[in-house]
Amino acid sequence: MTVFLSAETLAQDTVLPSAEQVETAQALIDAALDSDLGYEIVESLTTQVGPRLAGSEAEARGRDWGVALGEELGFDRVSVEGFTMPFWTRGELEIVMTAPYEQALYGSALGGSGRSPRLGAVDAEIVYFRNIDALTAIEDGALDGKIAFVDGEAMVPSQTGAGYGPANQRRRIGWQHAERGGADALVVRSVGSDSHRMPHTGMMSSNNGEWAEIPVIAISNPDADHLRRLHNSGQAIEMRIRSTAGWRGEVTSGNVVLDLIGRELPDEIVLIGGHLDSWDEGTGAVDDGAGVAITTAAAALIAQLPERPRRTIRVVMFGAEEVGLLGARAYAEQHADEIANHVLATESDFGARTIWQLVSNVSDEANPAIDAIGDVIAPLGIIRGGSDVPGGGPDIIPLAMQGVPTVRLNQNGSDYFDLHHTPDDTLDKIDPDELAQNVAAYAALVYLAAELDVDFRGE
Repeated sequence: MTVFLSAETLAQDTVLPSAEQVETAQALIDAALDSDLGYEIVESLTTQVGPRLAGSEAEARGRDWGVALGEELGFDRVSVEGFTMPFWTRGELEIVMTAPYEQALYGSALGGSGRSPRLGAVDAEIVYFRNIDALTAIEDGALDGKIAFVDGEAMVPSQTGAGYGPANQRRRIGWQHAERGGADALVVRSVGSDSHRMPHTGMMSSNNGEWAEIPVIAISNPDADHLRRLHNSGQAIEMRIRSTAGWRGEVTSGNVVLDLIGRELPDEIVLIGGHLDSWDEGTGAVDDGAGVAITTAAAALIAQLPERPRRTIRVVMFGAEEVGLLGARAYAEQHADEIANHVLATESDFGARTIWQLVSNVSDEANPAIDAIGDVIAPLGIIRGGSDVPGGGPDIIPLAMQGVPTVRLNQNGSDYFDLHHTPDDTLDKIDPDELAQNVAAYAALVYLAAELDVDFRGE
């Protein structure tokens, strides 16, 4: 009997993995689950390099570490692509509630914060704001000689990290309204879901390239709760803040780029990665040493196959992500002439817990291939999510904005904002088995994306 297949079916069949490709992907999954490579990489980064503030000497040591790792793991091409950036450091901080009684508070200067007067501290009464909307509504000059305190709610823990964006507004734009009001300093409830006295730092947003001239401090959730209770009791609250945070001029940062060169289509790139820099108060294990380790380990396992996949697999350890996606923007600018050659991109930057969902934003004709990849990784506990979900990760944004197709492996973020940007972001928070599940999913996904004859762009 002769079977006639439609053109549509034939076209779809050409993008689906063969039995041999599926077998190779499954072998990569098994190898990853039996391997400690991912954990060994993040252990090495956090131990040998430590905290890696963007633009610092420590971040530079991190790049040296990344180059040595890439060479050790057998990548075909290892390079550093440098860029310049302004350098901010937090300096020293003292924050004390001085009335109605004296109590030291746990705070952290936010990225871009200014300093207190050079020869002293800010001593003033606070003006309480229930949320960021209340602060944005003030009149110019209404806070002259005061310290503004923006409260809010601690984030509710969730698998997806929902709530971070709205809560983050007080961190990002609060300073602009505090300065407009004439405040001598701004204090905000830190953006996190924990109940520990571990304040969350993070970068503020600039105002057309201008940064805060006043100290801007995040305090821990328990300390913010304490101030709220005092305010609700009707008591006047005063604070003393001494901060030496500030900008220190232009420095050099860079992206570490590791390539496995494709055997047939070396100019077509499947890009994966994480960001190498971290905030300076922990060791950057969860954010984002884990992402660097997951993607590097996945590619290293693929490198052990008898032959390279058809396309080039590129791992980018992005520099200076925390201070405004500077490495990601530099990468997009430096590779502007070959953006069209980037066929797919994704980043791991949401911790080290297990992956539970695959989402994508690729061409219609490529969706069956992504669905098939989803079937391969489904035994890892990963469900197929939406096929029109833009993103790919923070450092992928500049590429996605120029039309690069993306996928993302969504991790369980239920405790991510307990640790994010705090001194508690340390290696002991990472479970080796959960990390291995991440490596397994990335290895299978990236191998198949680089091997399949599919047009993710649809051009």
